Amino acid sequence: MSMNATIDRPTQPALTPAQRELFKVDGFLIMRGLASAERLNAMRTTAVEHASAHVAPIEYEADVAYPGAPASRDAEGGDTPRRLLQAYDRDPLFADWAADARLSAIVAQLLDSDDVWLSRNHHNCVMTKSPRYSTATAWHKDLRYWSFETPRLVNAWLALGDETPANGCMRVLPGTHRMPFDAEQMDADQFLREDRDDNARLIESAIDAQLAPGDVLFFDAGLLHAAGANTTDERKLSMVTTYYGSDNAPVPGTRSARLEPVPIRETRHA
Repeated sequence: MSMNATIDRPTQPALTPAQRELFKVDGFLIMRGLASAERLNAMRTTAVEHASAHVAPIEYEADVAYPGAPASRDAEGGDTPRRLLQAYDRDPLFADWAADARLSAIVAQLLDSDDVWLSRNHHNCVMTKSPRYSTATAWHKDLRYWSFETPRLVNAWLALGDETPANGCMRVLPGTHRMPFDAEQMDADQFLREDRDDNARLIESAIDAQLAPGDVLFFDAGLLHAAGANTTDERKLSMVTTYYGSDNAPVPGTRSARLEPVPIRETRHA
């Protein structure tokens, strides 16, 4: 298993064979400075406005019922937003980023597909991690509740501000997208059981995906990842989007097919 190195911002959005192999082996790749300061400021301002005004649709910390979350929306901190849902349809700023040419070019290379679609049913949100009532997220794979023909999906996590262990940055377990897991290794909600010795040894390989504003963490939807609570005094904001290529499609009649996907890159045939 290789140690994943971060990749400096390229002059052109073309990955080297080594970078593509790194993603294939480790299941994640960090690209630095993909979003400009001007774009980030505008996105942050809009995200804070929507969170403060509770612009629907929103998922609240109380809704997920993770350990330490407010018991209900009526409890203290129960009105703390966790995710601003439907980012693509929420504001043109978010839609423009989701369809950004440089972003989609990188995704296309990671998926090895000329055609790329954005899922509006999974992720497609602005993550808000507040100081007082944010909760940690245990180790899991995003594919646990998704229904696609193949597991080949890529997530793009844009840092709208600094992401560190102190404010609950993403943690990843390199190579776990390629590993089989027994049902006994997971709990009823498909989170990795940390009370098992084999899982505990695996967690020792965890890497903190520390990001600066404008950095993007690309990761395989089958990669085990987790995140801590925000112990700072400032809200952490990130935007995350999910993509798939021409070898894949959501299964009809499932949650993954509820909303139509958005074609981000399509090959034009004569």
